[in-house]
Amino acid sequence: METDGAFSPLHRIARVFEQLRADQLDVLAQVYAPQATFQDPFNRVQGLAAITAQFAHMYAKLHAPRFVVKDVTMQGAVGWMVWDFHFALRKGAPLQVIEGATRFKLDALGLVVDHRDYWDACDFYATVPVLGGVVRRLKRAAAA
Repeated sequence: METDGAFSPLHRIARVFEQLRADQLDVLAQVYAPQATFQDPFNRVQGLAAITAQFAHMYAKLHAPRFVVKDVTMQGAVGWMVWDFHFALRKGAPLQVIEGATRFKLDALGLVVDHRDYWDACDFYATVPVLGGVVRRLKRAAAA
């Protein structure tokens, strides 16, 4: 993980994401405020229990998901984390990588109160058998 220099609460959060495992989701309570919000291209939820459920769903549906944090930057209470998300759709399927970024808003204790993921959902759909071919053709057709 590259950093912007000084250690920040976001560096601690980045370490949690890189080390996160399906059997250790209770660690999210050390990262998120109780009423935090989480949003990605597919979901918008509020509260620690709902956020934990989102991660549990990810582990249940994907094989070997993991985050590799490439960069973090923090300015005031807002931080950005740039990452690669590695996963396979099922055991034995090819490894996929999606690039993305997360904007975090932190409270005075350094806990996440707002988590917003930015990544191209088409990159995910392109990994799905049958649908992936359609998505790739649509992306090529829409390219300038």
